[in-house]
Amino acid sequence: MKHFVRKLINSALDRAKNNGDLELSVMPEIVVEKPKEEKFGDFSTSLAMGLAKSERRKPYEVAEILSSHLQSSEENIASVKIAGPGFLNLTMKPIFFLERLVKVAEQGDQYGSSNAGQGKKVLLEFVSANPTGPLHVGHGRGAAVGDMLGRLLDKAGYDVSTEYYINDVGNQMNTLGRSTWARYLELQGKVNEFSADYYQGDYIKDIARDIINKHGNEFLNKTEDQVLPFFREYALGSVLDGIKKDLSDFDVSFDRWFSEKNLYDQKLVDTSVSWLRQEKHVYDKDGAVWLKSSKFNDEKDRVLIKQSGEKTYFCSDIAYHKNKIDRGFEWIVDLWGADHHGYVPRMKSALKAMGYDESVFKVMLIQFVSLKRGGEKVSMSTRSGEFETLADVIKDVGLDATRFFFLMRSSDTHLDFDLELAKKESADNPVFYIQYAHARICSIFRKATENGIKLLDSADIDLSPLKNEEEFIMIKKILTFGETIEKSAELLEVHRIAFYLQDLVGTFHRYYSRNRIVSDDHALSSARLFLMNCLRITIRNGLSVMGVSAPDRM
Repeated sequence: MKHFVRKLINSALDRAKNNGDLELSVMPEIVVEKPKEEKFGDFSTSLAMGLAKSERRKPYEVAEILSSHLQSSEENIASVKIAGPGFLNLTMKPIFFLERLVKVAEQGDQYGSSNAGQGKKVLLEFVSANPTGPLHVGHGRGAAVGDMLGRLLDKAGYDVSTEYYINDVGNQMNTLGRSTWARYLELQGKVNEFSADYYQGDYIKDIARDIINKHGNEFLNKTEDQVLPFFREYALGSVLDGIKKDLSDFDVSFDRWFSEKNLYDQKLVDTSVSWLRQEKHVYDKDGAVWLKSSKFNDEKDRVLIKQSGEKTYFCSDIAYHKNKIDRGFEWIVDLWGADHHGYVPRMKSALKAMGYDESVFKVMLIQFVSLKRGGEKVSMSTRSGEFETLADVIKDVGLDATRFFFLMRSSDTHLDFDLELAKKESADNPVFYIQYAHARICSIFRKATENGIKLLDSADIDLSPLKNEEEFIMIKKILTFGETIEKSAELLEVHRIAFYLQDLVGTFHRYYSRNRIVSDDHALSSARLFLMNCLRITIRNGLSVMGVSAPDRM
Protein backbone atom coordinates (compact mmCIF):
# COMPACT_ATOMS: atom_id res chain seq x y z
CA MET A 1 0.00 0.00 0.00
CA LYS A 2 2.85 2.40 0.75
CA HIS A 3 4.13 1.96 -2.81
CA PHE A 4 0.73 3.14 -4.08
CA VAL A 5 0.65 6.11 -1.70
CA ARG A 6 4.12 7.16 -2.86
CA LYS A 7 2.78 7.14 -6.42
CA LEU A 8 -0.11 9.39 -5.33
CA ILE A 9 2.36 11.82 -3.75
CA ASN A 10 4.54 11.77 -6.87
CA SER A 11 1.50 12.65 -8.98
CA ALA A 12 0.65 15.51 -6.61
CA LEU A 13 4.24 16.78 -6.89
CA ASP A 14 4.01 16.71 -10.69
CA ARG A 15 0.81 18.76 -10.58
CA ALA A 16 2.36 21.23 -8.13
CA LYS A 17 5.38 21.70 -10.39
CA ASN A 18 3.32 21.99 -13.58
CA ASN A 19 1.15 24.66 -11.90
CA GLY A 20 4.23 26.53 -10.74
CA ASP A 21 3.38 26.03 -7.07
CA LEU A 22 6.68 24.25 -6.34
CA GLU A 23 10.08 24.39 -8.07
CA LEU A 24 11.27 20.91 -7.01
CA SER A 25 14.90 21.64 -7.84
CA VAL A 26 15.81 19.14 -5.14
CA MET A 27 13.78 15.98 -4.64
CA PRO A 28 14.21 14.19 -1.29
CA GLU A 29 13.18 10.57 -0.80
CA ILE A 30 9.44 10.13 -0.30
CA VAL A 31 9.09 8.28 2.99
CA VAL A 32 5.61 7.01 3.84
CA GLU A 33 4.95 5.67 7.32
CA LYS A 34 2.00 4.42 9.32
CA PRO A 35 1.05 6.89 12.09
CA LYS A 36 1.55 5.62 15.63
CA GLU A 37 -2.16 6.04 16.38
CA GLU A 38 -5.15 5.23 14.16
CA LYS A 39 -6.75 8.63 14.88
CA PHE A 40 -4.02 10.38 12.90
CA GLY A 41 -4.97 8.60 9.68
CA ASP A 42 -3.72 5.69 7.59
CA PHE A 43 -0.44 7.09 6.22
CA SER A 44 1.94 9.90 7.09
CA THR A 45 4.81 11.64 5.32
CA SER A 46 7.34 14.30 6.37
CA LEU A 47 8.09 15.22 2.74
CA ALA A 48 7.08 18.86 3.22
CA MET A 49 9.84 19.36 5.79
CA GLY A 50 12.35 17.75 3.45
CA LEU A 51 11.38 20.17 0.66
CA ALA A 52 11.14 23.35 2.75
CA LYS A 53 14.78 24.47 2.46
CA SER A 54 15.13 24.04 -1.32
CA GLU A 55 11.69 25.63 -1.87
CA ARG A 56 12.61 28.52 0.44
CA ARG A 57 9.28 28.17 2.23
CA LYS A 58 8.12 27.13 5.67
CA PRO A 59 7.36 23.39 5.94
CA TYR A 60 3.73 24.16 6.73
CA GLU A 61 3.32 26.17 3.51
CA VAL A 62 4.77 23.30 1.45
CA ALA A 63 2.43 20.91 3.26
CA GLU A 64 -0.58 23.10 2.37
CA ILE A 65 0.39 23.03 -1.33
CA LEU A 66 0.85 19.26 -1.32
CA SER A 67 -2.39 18.77 0.59
CA SER A 68 -4.41 20.73 -1.96
CA HIS A 69 -2.97 18.80 -4.89
CA LEU A 70 -3.46 15.44 -3.16
CA GLN A 71 -7.12 16.14 -2.41
CA SER A 72 -8.00 17.84 -5.69
CA SER A 73 -7.90 14.83 -7.99
CA GLU A 74 -7.45 11.65 -5.97
CA GLU A 75 -10.59 9.58 -5.42
CA ASN A 76 -8.86 7.15 -3.00
CA ILE A 77 -8.14 9.84 -0.40
CA ALA A 78 -10.81 10.79 2.13
CA SER A 79 -8.82 13.56 3.80
CA VAL A 80 -5.37 15.09 4.17
CA LYS A 81 -4.54 16.85 7.42
CA ILE A 82 -1.45 18.80 8.40
CA ALA A 83 0.02 18.06 11.79
CA GLY A 84 2.81 19.76 13.71
CA PRO A 85 5.30 21.74 11.62
CA GLY A 86 4.33 20.05 8.37
CA PHE A 87 3.52 16.37 8.63
CA LEU A 88 0.90 15.20 6.13
CA ASN A 89 -1.55 12.64 7.49
CA LEU A 90 -3.63 10.84 4.86
CA THR A 91 -6.88 9.02 5.55
CA MET A 92 -8.01 6.71 2.77
CA LYS A 93 -11.57 5.89 1.70
CA PRO A 94 -12.92 2.41 2.54
CA ILE A 95 -12.91 1.44 -1.14
CA PHE A 96 -9.10 1.82 -1.17
CA PHE A 97 -8.76 -1.06 1.31
CA LEU A 98 -11.64 -3.19 0.03
CA GLU A 99 -10.26 -3.25 -3.53
CA ARG A 100 -6.93 -4.50 -2.20
CA LEU A 101 -8.59 -7.09 0.01
CA VAL A 102 -10.12 -8.66 -3.11
CA LYS A 103 -6.60 -9.17 -4.49
CA VAL A 104 -5.60 -11.11 -1.37
CA ALA A 105 -8.15 -13.79 -2.24
CA GLU A 106 -7.08 -13.77 -5.89
CA GLN A 107 -3.43 -14.31 -5.00
CA GLY A 108 -4.10 -17.09 -2.48
CA ASP A 109 -0.91 -18.96 -1.59
CA GLN A 110 1.12 -16.33 -3.45
CA TYR A 111 -0.15 -13.51 -1.28
CA GLY A 112 2.78 -11.73 0.34
CA SER A 113 5.18 -12.62 -2.48
CA SER A 114 7.03 -9.83 -4.25
CA ASN A 115 9.99 -9.11 -6.51
CA ALA A 116 11.66 -6.77 -3.99
CA GLY A 117 14.85 -8.87 -4.13
CA GLN A 118 14.92 -8.61 -7.94
CA GLY A 119 16.45 -12.06 -8.26
CA LYS A 120 19.61 -11.16 -6.33
CA LYS A 121 21.66 -14.35 -5.86
CA VAL A 122 22.03 -15.13 -2.15
CA LEU A 123 23.95 -17.97 -0.53
CA LEU A 124 22.65 -18.72 2.93
CA GLU A 125 24.91 -20.88 5.09
CA PHE A 126 23.57 -22.02 8.44
CA VAL A 127 23.83 -24.67 11.15
CA SER A 128 27.22 -26.00 9.91
CA ALA A 129 27.64 -27.70 13.31
CA ASN A 130 30.84 -29.70 13.71
CA PRO A 131 29.98 -33.35 12.91
CA THR A 132 31.16 -34.56 16.32
CA GLY A 133 27.79 -35.14 17.97
CA PRO A 134 24.02 -34.72 17.69
CA LEU A 135 22.47 -31.30 17.20
CA HIS A 136 21.56 -29.55 20.44
CA VAL A 137 18.96 -26.82 20.91
CA GLY A 138 21.43 -24.05 20.07
CA HIS A 139 21.94 -25.63 16.65
CA GLY A 140 18.17 -25.98 16.44
CA ARG A 141 17.65 -22.25 16.79
CA GLY A 142 20.17 -21.61 14.01
CA ALA A 143 18.44 -24.23 11.85
CA ALA A 144 15.00 -22.69 12.37
CA VAL A 145 16.22 -19.13 11.74
CA GLY A 146 18.26 -20.12 8.68
CA ASP A 147 15.48 -22.19 7.15
CA MET A 148 12.89 -19.47 7.69
CA LEU A 149 15.25 -16.84 6.34
CA GLY A 150 15.60 -18.88 3.15
CA ARG A 151 11.81 -19.11 2.81
CA LEU A 152 11.46 -15.41 3.57
CA LEU A 153 14.05 -14.28 1.04
CA ASP A 154 12.52 -16.55 -1.58
CA LYS A 155 9.07 -15.06 -0.99
CA ALA A 156 10.56 -11.56 -1.24
CA GLY A 157 11.99 -12.27 -4.69
CA TYR A 158 15.60 -13.25 -4.00
CA ASP A 159 17.32 -16.18 -5.72
CA VAL A 160 18.30 -18.16 -2.62
CA SER A 161 20.56 -21.18 -2.22
CA THR A 162 21.16 -22.86 1.14
CA GLU A 163 24.30 -24.62 2.28
CA TYR A 164 25.68 -26.63 5.20
CA TYR A 165 29.46 -26.47 5.60
CA ILE A 166 30.88 -29.73 6.96
CA ASN A 167 34.01 -29.23 9.08
CA ASP A 168 35.44 -32.68 8.33
CA VAL A 169 39.13 -31.74 8.59
CA GLY A 170 41.34 -31.22 11.65
CA ASN A 171 42.00 -32.48 15.15
CA GLN A 172 38.33 -32.69 16.07
CA MET A 173 37.93 -35.51 13.56
CA ASN A 174 40.85 -37.37 15.09
CA THR A 175 39.36 -36.85 18.55
CA LEU A 176 36.04 -38.24 17.31
CA GLY A 177 37.82 -41.28 15.87
CA ARG A 178 39.82 -41.88 19.07
CA SER A 179 36.70 -41.49 21.22
CA THR A 180 34.92 -44.15 19.18
CA TRP A 181 37.99 -46.45 19.19
CA ALA A 182 38.24 -46.15 22.99
CA ARG A 183 34.55 -47.07 23.43
CA TYR A 184 35.00 -49.97 21.01
CA LEU A 185 37.78 -51.37 23.18
CA GLU A 186 35.79 -50.76 26.34
CA LEU A 187 32.75 -52.62 24.98
CA GLN A 188 35.04 -55.48 23.99
CA GLY A 189 36.23 -55.83 27.60
CA LYS A 190 39.58 -54.15 27.07
CA VAL A 191 40.73 -51.97 29.95
CA ASN A 192 41.74 -48.55 28.64
CA GLU A 193 41.80 -44.96 29.79
CA PHE A 194 39.03 -42.83 28.32
CA SER A 195 40.53 -39.35 28.09
CA ALA A 196 38.64 -36.38 29.48
CA ASP A 197 39.28 -34.69 26.11
CA TYR A 198 37.23 -37.34 24.30
CA TYR A 199 33.55 -36.94 23.41
CA GLN A 200 31.64 -38.34 26.36
CA GLY A 201 28.08 -38.72 25.09
CA ASP A 202 26.27 -42.06 24.83
CA TYR A 203 26.10 -41.60 21.07
CA ILE A 204 29.79 -42.53 20.91
CA LYS A 205 28.97 -45.88 22.54
CA ASP A 206 26.15 -46.36 20.05
CA ILE A 207 28.55 -45.84 17.14
CA ALA A 208 31.05 -48.27 18.70
CA ARG A 209 28.30 -50.90 19.16
CA ASP A 210 27.33 -50.49 15.55
CA ILE A 211 30.94 -51.15 14.50
CA ILE A 212 31.06 -54.28 16.69
CA ASN A 213 27.79 -55.53 15.15
CA LYS A 214 29.20 -55.10 11.64
CA HIS A 215 32.90 -55.89 12.14
CA GLY A 216 33.13 -57.84 15.38
CA ASN A 217 36.71 -58.27 16.68
CA GLU A 218 38.35 -57.19 13.43
CA PHE A 219 40.15 -54.22 15.02
CA LEU A 220 40.81 -55.65 18.47
CA ASN A 221 44.50 -56.49 18.05
CA LYS A 222 45.48 -53.52 15.92
CA THR A 223 47.16 -50.30 16.97
CA GLU A 224 45.41 -46.95 17.15
CA ASP A 225 47.41 -45.65 14.18
CA GLN A 226 46.20 -48.59 12.10
CA VAL A 227 42.51 -48.19 12.96
CA LEU A 228 42.16 -44.40 13.36
CA PRO A 229 41.38 -43.63 9.67
CA PHE A 230 38.54 -46.17 9.69
CA PHE A 231 37.08 -45.09 13.07
CA ARG A 232 37.34 -41.43 12.13
CA GLU A 233 35.47 -41.86 8.84
CA TYR A 234 32.91 -44.27 10.26
CA ALA A 235 32.10 -42.01 13.21
CA LEU A 236 31.94 -38.96 10.92
CA GLY A 237 29.50 -40.71 8.59
CA SER A 238 27.38 -41.91 11.48
CA VAL A 239 27.18 -38.52 13.19
CA LEU A 240 26.52 -36.75 9.88
CA ASP A 241 23.70 -39.17 9.05
CA GLY A 242 22.19 -38.40 12.44
CA ILE A 243 22.46 -34.65 11.83
CA LYS A 244 20.80 -35.00 8.42
CA LYS A 245 17.97 -37.03 9.93
CA ASP A 246 17.43 -34.55 12.76
CA LEU A 247 17.29 -31.67 10.29
CA SER A 248 14.95 -33.57 7.99
CA ASP A 249 12.65 -34.28 10.94
CA PHE A 250 12.82 -30.55 11.69
CA ASP A 251 11.70 -29.84 8.11
CA VAL A 252 15.06 -28.26 7.25
CA SER A 253 16.83 -29.11 4.02
CA PHE A 254 19.85 -27.77 2.15
CA ASP A 255 20.59 -27.31 -1.52
CA ARG A 256 24.16 -28.39 -0.89
CA TRP A 257 26.30 -30.04 1.77
CA PHE A 258 29.78 -28.59 1.26
CA SER A 259 32.76 -30.57 2.59
CA GLU A 260 35.80 -28.73 3.94
CA LYS A 261 37.85 -31.72 2.81
CA ASN A 262 36.95 -30.93 -0.80
CA LEU A 263 38.64 -27.55 -0.47
CA TYR A 264 41.89 -29.37 0.21
CA ASP A 265 41.31 -32.09 -2.37
CA GLN A 266 40.77 -29.43 -5.05
CA LYS A 267 43.79 -27.38 -3.85
CA LEU A 268 41.56 -24.37 -3.27
CA VAL A 269 43.14 -23.60 0.11
CA ASP A 270 46.66 -23.59 -1.33
CA THR A 271 45.51 -21.46 -4.26
CA SER A 272 44.00 -18.84 -1.91
CA VAL A 273 47.14 -18.65 0.21
CA SER A 274 49.33 -18.37 -2.91
CA TRP A 275 47.18 -15.55 -4.27
CA LEU A 276 47.35 -13.66 -0.95
CA ARG A 277 51.13 -14.11 -0.89
CA GLN A 278 51.41 -12.87 -4.46
CA GLU A 279 49.43 -9.76 -3.48
CA LYS A 280 51.78 -9.30 -0.50
CA HIS A 281 48.98 -9.75 2.05
CA VAL A 282 50.81 -12.53 3.94
CA TYR A 283 54.22 -12.81 5.58
CA ASP A 284 56.32 -15.40 7.39
CA LYS A 285 57.16 -15.04 11.07
CA ASP A 286 58.32 -17.51 13.74
CA GLY A 287 57.93 -20.39 11.31
CA ALA A 288 54.25 -19.58 10.65
CA VAL A 289 52.40 -17.86 7.80
CA TRP A 290 50.39 -14.76 8.79
CA LEU A 291 47.67 -12.71 7.08
CA LYS A 292 48.06 -8.93 7.38
CA SER A 293 44.49 -8.73 8.64
CA SER A 294 45.21 -5.70 10.86
CA LYS A 295 45.68 -3.76 7.64
CA PHE A 296 42.02 -4.43 6.86
CA ASN A 297 40.44 -3.36 10.19
CA ASP A 298 40.99 -6.55 12.18
CA GLU A 299 42.48 -6.00 15.65
CA LYS A 300 45.64 -7.99 14.83
CA ASP A 301 47.25 -10.20 12.20
CA ARG A 302 46.10 -13.83 12.04
CA VAL A 303 47.90 -17.12 11.52
CA LEU A 304 47.02 -19.01 8.34
CA ILE A 305 49.57 -21.84 8.61
CA LYS A 306 50.99 -22.92 11.96
CA GLN A 307 54.65 -23.72 12.68
CA SER A 308 53.75 -27.40 12.32
CA GLY A 309 52.57 -26.79 8.76
CA GLU A 310 48.93 -27.38 9.74
CA LYS A 311 46.51 -24.91 8.20
CA THR A 312 44.10 -23.11 10.53
CA TYR A 313 40.31 -23.13 10.24
CA PHE A 314 40.60 -19.49 9.23
CA CYS A 315 42.79 -20.48 6.31
CA SER A 316 40.24 -22.91 4.88
CA ASP A 317 37.40 -20.47 5.64
CA ILE A 318 39.09 -17.89 3.41
CA ALA A 319 39.15 -20.42 0.57
CA TYR A 320 35.54 -21.39 1.26
CA HIS A 321 34.23 -17.82 1.13
CA LYS A 322 36.24 -17.06 -1.97
CA ASN A 323 34.64 -20.14 -3.51
CA LYS A 324 31.19 -18.80 -2.62
CA ILE A 325 31.81 -15.55 -4.46
CA ASP A 326 33.44 -17.36 -7.39
CA ARG A 327 30.21 -19.33 -7.75
CA GLY A 328 28.43 -16.09 -8.63
CA PHE A 329 26.65 -15.24 -5.39
CA GLU A 330 26.08 -11.52 -4.88
CA TRP A 331 25.24 -11.74 -1.20
CA ILE A 332 26.76 -14.20 1.25
CA VAL A 333 24.84 -14.58 4.51
CA ASP A 334 26.34 -16.73 7.27
CA LEU A 335 24.53 -17.67 10.47
CA TRP A 336 27.00 -18.29 13.30
CA GLY A 337 26.71 -18.94 16.99
CA ALA A 338 27.11 -15.89 19.24
CA ASP A 339 30.43 -17.25 20.52
CA HIS A 340 31.89 -16.57 17.04
CA HIS A 341 31.42 -12.79 17.30
CA GLY A 342 35.19 -12.20 17.39
CA TYR A 343 35.56 -14.12 14.14
CA VAL A 344 33.44 -11.66 12.13
CA PRO A 345 36.03 -8.85 11.66
CA ARG A 346 38.64 -11.52 10.91
CA MET A 347 36.58 -12.90 8.03
CA LYS A 348 35.71 -9.43 6.76
CA SER A 349 39.40 -8.52 6.72
CA ALA A 350 40.19 -11.57 4.59
CA LEU A 351 37.52 -10.68 2.03
CA LYS A 352 38.77 -7.09 1.91
CA ALA A 353 42.30 -8.36 1.33
CA MET A 354 40.99 -10.35 -1.64
CA GLY A 355 39.43 -7.19 -3.05
CA TYR A 356 35.76 -7.92 -2.35
CA ASP A 357 33.30 -5.24 -1.28
CA GLU A 358 32.33 -5.55 2.37
CA SER A 359 28.62 -5.39 1.50
CA VAL A 360 28.79 -8.82 -0.16
CA PHE A 361 29.22 -10.50 3.23
CA LYS A 362 26.78 -10.52 6.15
CA VAL A 363 27.00 -12.47 9.40
CA MET A 364 24.00 -13.07 11.63
CA LEU A 365 24.93 -14.09 15.16
CA ILE A 366 22.45 -16.49 16.75
CA GLN A 367 22.33 -15.97 20.49
CA PHE A 368 22.26 -18.78 23.02
CA VAL A 369 19.23 -20.79 24.08
CA SER A 370 18.43 -21.78 27.64
CA LEU A 371 16.01 -24.64 28.10
CA LYS A 372 13.69 -24.52 31.07
CA ARG A 373 11.88 -27.55 32.41
CA GLY A 374 9.77 -27.07 35.51
CA GLY A 375 11.58 -23.82 36.27
CA GLU A 376 14.98 -25.52 36.17
CA LYS A 377 17.55 -24.85 33.47
CA VAL A 378 18.75 -27.86 31.50
CA SER A 379 22.54 -28.22 31.32
CA MET A 380 24.01 -28.50 27.84
CA SER A 381 27.56 -29.50 26.90
CA THR A 382 28.37 -31.56 23.81
CA ARG A 383 31.71 -32.86 25.06
CA SER A 384 30.45 -33.91 28.50
CA GLY A 385 27.35 -35.48 27.02
CA GLU A 386 25.04 -33.43 29.25
CA PHE A 387 22.86 -31.81 26.63
CA GLU A 388 19.31 -31.73 25.42
CA THR A 389 19.29 -32.68 21.76
CA LEU A 390 17.14 -30.99 19.15
CA ALA A 391 15.49 -34.36 18.49
CA ASP A 392 14.51 -34.65 22.18
CA VAL A 393 12.90 -31.20 22.19
CA ILE A 394 10.91 -31.92 19.01
CA LYS A 395 9.73 -35.20 20.53
CA ASP A 396 8.73 -33.41 23.74
CA VAL A 397 6.86 -30.35 22.44
CA GLY A 398 6.30 -31.08 18.73
CA LEU A 399 7.72 -29.72 15.48
CA ASP A 400 5.51 -26.64 15.22
CA ALA A 401 6.07 -25.41 18.76
CA THR A 402 9.81 -26.02 18.55
CA ARG A 403 10.16 -24.02 15.34
CA PHE A 404 7.89 -21.20 16.47
CA PHE A 405 9.59 -20.74 19.84
CA PHE A 406 12.99 -20.53 18.13
CA LEU A 407 11.60 -17.90 15.75
CA MET A 408 9.47 -15.71 18.00
CA ARG A 409 12.33 -13.59 19.38
CA SER A 410 15.03 -11.61 17.64
CA SER A 411 17.88 -14.02 16.90
CA ASP A 412 20.43 -11.60 18.36
CA THR A 413 18.86 -11.83 21.82
CA HIS A 414 19.14 -14.65 24.36
CA LEU A 415 16.19 -17.06 24.28
CA ASP A 416 14.64 -18.81 27.26
CA PHE A 417 12.77 -21.79 25.81
CA ASP A 418 9.99 -22.79 28.22
CA LEU A 419 9.19 -26.42 27.42
CA GLU A 420 6.06 -26.41 29.57
CA LEU A 421 4.65 -23.27 27.93
CA ALA A 422 5.32 -24.72 24.48
CA LYS A 423 2.96 -27.60 25.27
CA LYS A 424 0.14 -25.50 26.74
CA GLU A 425 -3.15 -25.31 24.89
CA SER A 426 -3.99 -21.76 25.90
CA ALA A 427 -3.68 -18.18 24.73
CA ASP A 428 -0.44 -17.94 26.72
CA ASN A 429 1.20 -20.20 24.13
CA PRO A 430 1.73 -18.02 21.02
CA VAL A 431 1.89 -20.85 18.48
CA PHE A 432 -1.31 -22.39 19.85
CA TYR A 433 -2.94 -18.94 19.83
CA ILE A 434 -2.16 -18.45 16.13
CA GLN A 435 -2.95 -21.99 14.99
CA TYR A 436 -6.22 -21.94 16.93
CA ALA A 437 -7.26 -18.78 15.05
CA HIS A 438 -6.75 -20.59 11.74
CA ALA A 439 -8.66 -23.65 12.96
CA ARG A 440 -11.48 -21.44 14.26
CA ILE A 441 -11.82 -19.74 10.86
CA CYS A 442 -11.98 -23.15 9.18
CA SER A 443 -14.73 -24.08 11.65
CA ILE A 444 -16.65 -20.95 10.63
CA PHE A 445 -16.56 -22.11 7.00
CA ARG A 446 -17.85 -25.55 7.95
CA LYS A 447 -20.75 -23.89 9.78
CA ALA A 448 -21.47 -21.64 6.80
CA THR A 449 -21.60 -24.66 4.49
CA GLU A 450 -24.07 -26.34 6.83
CA ASN A 451 -26.26 -23.21 6.60
CA GLY A 452 -26.06 -23.19 2.80
CA ILE A 453 -23.87 -20.07 2.58
CA LYS A 454 -21.08 -20.35 0.01
CA LEU A 455 -17.84 -18.44 -0.15
CA LEU A 456 -18.17 -16.09 -3.13
CA ASP A 457 -15.22 -15.47 -5.41
CA SER A 458 -13.69 -12.06 -6.02
CA ALA A 459 -15.77 -11.41 -9.15
CA ASP A 460 -19.10 -11.81 -7.36
CA ILE A 461 -18.43 -10.50 -3.88
CA ASP A 462 -19.95 -7.27 -2.58
CA LEU A 463 -17.88 -5.99 0.33
CA SER A 464 -19.89 -2.82 0.94
CA PRO A 465 -21.67 -4.36 3.99
CA LEU A 466 -18.31 -4.28 5.80
CA LYS A 467 -18.56 -1.09 7.86
CA ASN A 468 -17.46 -2.20 11.34
CA GLU A 469 -14.39 -0.30 12.58
CA GLU A 470 -12.86 -3.58 13.85
CA GLU A 471 -13.26 -5.08 10.39
CA PHE A 472 -11.23 -2.30 8.84
CA ILE A 473 -8.57 -2.56 11.52
CA MET A 474 -8.27 -6.24 10.57
CA ILE A 475 -8.30 -5.50 6.83
CA LYS A 476 -5.53 -2.93 7.20
CA LYS A 477 -3.40 -5.39 9.12
CA ILE A 478 -3.98 -8.10 6.51
CA LEU A 479 -2.86 -5.67 3.81
CA THR A 480 0.47 -4.95 5.55
CA PHE A 481 1.57 -8.61 5.23
CA GLY A 482 3.51 -8.04 1.99
CA GLU A 483 5.31 -5.05 3.45
CA THR A 484 6.17 -7.08 6.56
CA ILE A 485 7.65 -9.83 4.38
CA GLU A 486 9.75 -7.34 2.41
CA LYS A 487 11.01 -5.53 5.52
CA SER A 488 11.81 -8.79 7.32
CA ALA A 489 13.81 -10.02 4.32
CA GLU A 490 15.64 -6.73 3.86
CA LEU A 491 16.67 -6.56 7.53
CA LEU A 492 17.11 -10.35 7.95
CA GLU A 493 14.77 -10.23 10.95
CA VAL A 494 12.63 -13.35 10.95
CA HIS A 495 10.92 -12.61 14.29
CA ARG A 496 8.90 -9.82 12.66
CA ILE A 497 6.55 -12.42 11.14
CA ALA A 498 5.80 -14.00 14.54
CA PHE A 499 5.07 -10.55 15.99
CA TYR A 500 2.87 -9.72 13.01
CA LEU A 501 0.85 -12.93 13.28
CA GLN A 502 0.31 -12.57 17.02
CA ASP A 503 -0.98 -9.04 16.52
CA LEU A 504 -3.19 -10.08 13.59
CA VAL A 505 -4.86 -13.02 15.33
CA GLY A 506 -5.29 -10.95 18.49
CA THR A 507 -7.42 -8.58 16.43
CA PHE A 508 -9.36 -11.54 15.03
CA HIS A 509 -10.06 -13.18 18.41
CA ARG A 510 -11.38 -9.88 19.80
CA TYR A 511 -13.52 -9.31 16.71
CA TYR A 512 -14.91 -12.86 16.81
CA SER A 513 -15.93 -12.52 20.45
CA ARG A 514 -18.13 -9.52 19.60
CA ASN A 515 -19.47 -10.26 16.12
CA ARG A 516 -21.33 -13.07 14.37
CA ILE A 517 -19.76 -14.06 11.08
CA VAL A 518 -22.68 -16.16 9.82
CA SER A 519 -26.07 -14.62 10.46
CA ASP A 520 -29.51 -14.20 8.86
CA ASP A 521 -28.14 -11.25 6.90
CA HIS A 522 -26.79 -13.13 3.87
CA ALA A 523 -25.10 -10.11 2.26
CA LEU A 524 -23.23 -9.32 5.47
CA SER A 525 -22.43 -13.00 6.04
CA SER A 526 -20.96 -13.30 2.54
CA ALA A 527 -18.83 -10.19 3.00
CA ARG A 528 -17.58 -11.34 6.40
CA LEU A 529 -16.83 -14.83 5.10
CA PHE A 530 -14.77 -13.27 2.33
CA LEU A 531 -12.85 -11.28 4.94
CA MET A 532 -12.34 -14.44 6.99
CA ASN A 533 -10.97 -16.23 3.93
CA CYS A 534 -8.45 -13.43 3.35
CA LEU A 535 -7.47 -13.64 7.01
CA ARG A 536 -7.11 -17.41 6.74
CA ILE A 537 -4.87 -17.02 3.67
CA THR A 538 -2.67 -14.49 5.47
CA ILE A 539 -2.28 -16.61 8.61
CA ARG A 540 -1.53 -19.71 6.56
CA ASN A 541 1.03 -17.92 4.39
CA GLY A 542 2.70 -16.40 7.44
CA LEU A 543 2.95 -19.75 9.21
CA SER A 544 4.21 -21.34 5.98
CA VAL A 545 7.12 -18.89 5.85
CA MET A 546 7.92 -19.94 9.41
CA GLY A 547 7.73 -23.63 8.48
CA VAL A 548 4.80 -24.09 10.87
CA SER A 549 1.57 -25.88 9.94
CA ALA A 550 -1.87 -24.26 9.78
CA PRO A 551 -4.30 -26.94 11.09
CA ASP A 552 -7.96 -26.98 10.04
CA ARG A 553 -9.06 -28.51 13.35
CA MET A 554 -7.69 -28.39 16.89
